[in-house]
Amino acid sequence: MRPFHAFLVGFSALAAGALASSAGAQMSAARAWDEQMLAAIRIDKPRPPIHARNLYHVSAAMYDAWAAYDAHADQVLHHERATAVDVEAARAETISYAAYRLLRWRNAHSAGAAATTAALDSAFAAMGYDLNNVSTTGNTPAALGNRIYETIKAFGLNDGSNEVNDYAYNNGYAPVNDPLIFKFPGAVMNNPNRWQPLAFDYLVLQNGIVVGASIQSFIGPHWASVTPFSLTRTDASQPYFDPGPPPQTSDTQFKSEFASVILASGELDPNDGATVDISPGASHNNEVGTNSGTGYAVNPVTGLPYPPNVVKRGDYARVLAEFFADGPSSETPPGHWNVIANKVSDDPLAVFRIGGTGPVVNRLEWDVKTYLAVNGAAHDAAVSCWGIKGKYDSVRPISAIRRTCGMGQCSDPAQPSYNPEGMILVPGLIEVITAASSAPGERHEALGTFIGEVAIRAWVGQPPNPPSPPTQAYGVGWIRAATWMPYQKNTFVTPPFAGYTSGHSTYSRAAAEALAGITGSPYFPGGLGTYDFPANAFLKFEIGPSQNMQLQWATYYDAADDAGISRIYGGIHISSDDLTGRRNGEVVGKLVWAKSQKYFQGRITCPADFDGSGSLSVGDILSFIAAWFNATATGPVGSVADFNEDGAVNVQDIFAFLNSWFVGCQ
Repeated sequence: MRPFHAFLVGFSALAAGALASSAGAQMSAARAWDEQMLAAIRIDKPRPPIHARNLYHVSAAMYDAWAAYDAHADQVLHHERATAVDVEAARAETISYAAYRLLRWRNAHSAGAAATTAALDSAFAAMGYDLNNVSTTGNTPAALGNRIYETIKAFGLNDGSNEVNDYAYNNGYAPVNDPLIFKFPGAVMNNPNRWQPLAFDYLVLQNGIVVGASIQSFIGPHWASVTPFSLTRTDASQPYFDPGPPPQTSDTQFKSEFASVILASGELDPNDGATVDISPGASHNNEVGTNSGTGYAVNPVTGLPYPPNVVKRGDYARVLAEFFADGPSSETPPGHWNVIANKVSDDPLAVFRIGGTGPVVNRLEWDVKTYLAVNGAAHDAAVSCWGIKGKYDSVRPISAIRRTCGMGQCSDPAQPSYNPEGMILVPGLIEVITAASSAPGERHEALGTFIGEVAIRAWVGQPPNPPSPPTQAYGVGWIRAATWMPYQKNTFVTPPFAGYTSGHSTYSRAAAEALAGITGSPYFPGGLGTYDFPANAFLKFEIGPSQNMQLQWATYYDAADDAGISRIYGGIHISSDDLTGRRNGEVVGKLVWAKSQKYFQGRITCPADFDGSGSLSVGDILSFIAAWFNATATGPVGSVADFNEDGAVNVQDIFAFLNSWFVGCQ
């Protein structure tokens, strides 16, 4: 029995901390190391762009190890060919040496370094490989894997991330606002359009890591300088796909969008009697960057209508907020989409045809190509999104809502507490506390000592020192806007970076595009993707959901849209953060999938081999012309017909293609 195959037999007993796989003994080497990556993220500090980069680099290492034994596919970072009598065993071994060494290096100083190192060592030894074999000399699979590791290690030390200094920003960034001590009411800001760090007496990160007294430091404002997988730009001083600024305090849209966050906060009560049908037949199917969808007429796989899925609105809102907070087990959004990709690949209805066409490939090939596409998309999403965050440095809801409401109301000069810089009034949601409204038995009765302040109907927040696990739902009620908290634990509150654009939205749409590309369809296998949530056994911020509940999506895009919406319910983002992030994610994901195909088909070294046959023929010309005409209908973004990668499909691409065809392959 070969070493890796022996490891597979006993994997379930060895992969502590990793998700169980329905693939069982058929788990590939790439899947095994992806699970180790996810396990490492779950016990590290939640730094999404850094984890996205690690996921991509390890995925590139595994893909390059696989492609080394393929005469046709191009490699991404390490360029070397190899041969072996047993190619699949050699691939598994090369992948394992490269991934193990790179994961060990990248996690050497992580918050969970000791546990992660022990888990990596245990898994590697259980596969039958030599922990002490670090040789890069010779033609063995181990030596090749070690060379791939050395190549990518060196690449990462010079990719603009500042890895050598633990990714500290090195672009001169400094917050313009003093920290918000959120345990006190209100928010004082030097610039109300800019990000404000939070000051904690006792910070606990999303995955339970205790930091203690702390002031937030912006993670990754320099990330636009990190080398991407597929993106290009003409001005290195600007972020990729700059969408322009978010709404400003002087805009009516600014106040309207933050009022919408208050509205969402007011929908977090499972006992308010409101219900919503979250079946794919009744919701989703949005145009990208909107919430305009009204569902799908039928499941395209079964041909039958999607049955209703009516749930309490408060349960839906709370589950959505927590499920997508950082992934089901705190593996951050990039890791979360690895979990989704693995769930898709494990589905009995999944068919392993790259791009939905051509021959069925084995699980190892499927996995390495899926991880390259999905994690290439996550990494490039981070490069684009965090570049925008770094440029615009935009305010988060906790600061904006407290500060704007603290200025008074801007709706009616004839009413009390008028201030043009104040918040808009919405009856039943955002009101000024008056003597009449706070009289005994009236809606603001509990707020009678704060006459003249703005009150909002919102989630009341966690009490000090809440029980763990939670024993009750805290509900919704009238509170002082000055004390509003997002739907988060009071030891976390809001992530340590600017709001615009939403990382969740950008990551999720980009990864969804990659999944749609690799599978050849935007639909989940069988036309339905689901996650189940047992009553009173999932939520961590408070008890819930109050009933058994199931999230349902027809497409990967639907799931991605829910990830973006979840941050509104969570009090983390406004709509501009979300919707703009979705649009950027679409562009990033399509570009990554187009680039991935070029590597898979050998079109980096042989660009004109358009049909992927391994040689040039008239068939390549016909394939390109067909793609060129098709792009006039579907658009240029991510189109394989954008041959010169300038963001447009035009006659220049025809000239570029023909020139490459006549020049031949490298």
